[in-house]
Amino acid sequence: MSDAQKSCYALILRTNGEFEIIEWPTNGHLEILYRAIECDRVDAVNISPKLTMWIDDEGLITEAPINRSATILYALHKEPHQHYVGNVVITGGADHEGETLGLTKDEIAALVEFHLTFTCGAPIPAQRTK
Repeated sequence: MSDAQKSCYALILRTNGEFEIIEWPTNGHLEILYRAIECDRVDAVNISPKLTMWIDDEGLITEAPINRSATILYALHKEPHQHYVGNVVITGGADHEGETLGLTKDEIAALVEFHLTFTCGAPIPAQRTK
């Protein structure tokens, strides 16, 4: 398997519009999620079979700020039923044993491009031809 196909990354989308690409290890997921989301309880929101969004399970109760990026990402895949709040972590889907998979470099690149284009309004530089 080539390095580009390895599923070993996750994407943190913060409420202030910042994002961070992190390594997704083969174990120890909960500690990574707690630290990245800054919470004590997480919940998984299945966006698609290949995309999972991890959220603060108590974010609505504690009135965490709306995460515009997470809400828009969800809405592009499914009819939204709420705003998503707090920092979120985006991972791949689950394998046949229910273990959470990481994202490939290509999947991370597509998510970052989406984030910059649709939620931050930042123009993506085009390839130079000269």
